[in-house]
Amino acid sequence: VQLVESGGGLVQTGGSLRLSCAASGINFRWSVMNWYRQAPGRQRELVATINSSGSTIYADSVVGRFTISKDYSKNTVYLQMNNLKPEDTAIYYCYAGFDTWGQGTQVTVSS
Repeated sequence: VQLVESGGGLVQTGGSLRLSCAASGINFRWSVMNWYRQAPGRQRELVATINSSGSTIYADSVVGRFTISKDYSKNTVYLQMNNLKPEDTAIYYCYAGFDTWGQGTQVTVSS
């Protein structure tokens, strides 16, 4: 089982990034996929979830700015992040349940 994130980086306030999480070794079509983030000195928090039927849930702080999606042909889950703010700075992790985490990708938003 492996989750590999990519797409993080440094962006200015108001900018956009798209994170990717390529999954292998799991039943991707039926998996509930999640994005979490952890800022320095803070607990890891759930950012967005997408289930097997495509239903989504978002943290209040990102509603209207972030979009989670799945590409079944690529076994990949995405997190499109628009209108980024400095408080979005964190390491972003992909999570597929059963204690299966990616290695994380750093997102830094400068003011």
